[in-house]
Amino acid sequence: MNQAIIFDMDGTLFQTDKILEPALEETFDVLREKGLWVGETPIEKYRKIMGVPLSVVWETLCPNFSKDVRQKSNELFQEKLNEMIRRHKGALYPNVILTLQTLSSKYLLFIASNGYKDYLQTIVDTYDLNLIFKNIYSIQLIPSGDKSELVKKVVEENKLIKAWVVGDRLSDFKAAKENGLISIGVNFDFAQEDELKQADIVINDIKELTTLIP
Repeated sequence: MNQAIIFDMDGTLFQTDKILEPALEETFDVLREKGLWVGETPIEKYRKIMGVPLSVVWETLCPNFSKDVRQKSNELFQEKLNEMIRRHKGALYPNVILTLQTLSSKYLLFIASNGYKDYLQTIVDTYDLNLIFKNIYSIQLIPSGDKSELVKKVVEENKLIKAWVVGDRLSDFKAAKENGLISIGVNFDFAQEDELKQADIVINDIKELTTLIP
């Protein structure tokens, strides 16, 4: 079997918005306690850039922080996210598990995400997805932080002859196009209308994949 479906995680399979706000609030509470941040937590700013590498996230949210402080802030944020996932404060989107189980009987399934490996593995472990996915690819594997390169790695390492990329942001659609793959955009929480126009196909429910992919 050398046909596959490559999934993004945040905003595609996992409802990150359920844990994003509280985790970010708790992180900035610590920053405020340390006198490193004044004012409200920049949640809306983060929503606008959701899906970009985390290094870019912290450069955007806290441009005046030193590289070391941004790194420590990011590590704290990851801890808060993982803790909330393990406490089942997050959730998969409706129909995700059944859809993945159906597709995995015919295709290899992979995750290719801008999230960190520990974070992705925590989601997979918490929702018992280990037997469904062939492998998890984190952006940490790619020094450039380019998702197109990450998807290329998935294709080359697994000798895929045909694959679909399912995601919600422009980086997913760009990665598919640059690797000669078919992109499927999910019109969920973090999706943006202008970016979805770049996808080959757009769906409103993950279960549509079972009929769209031949």
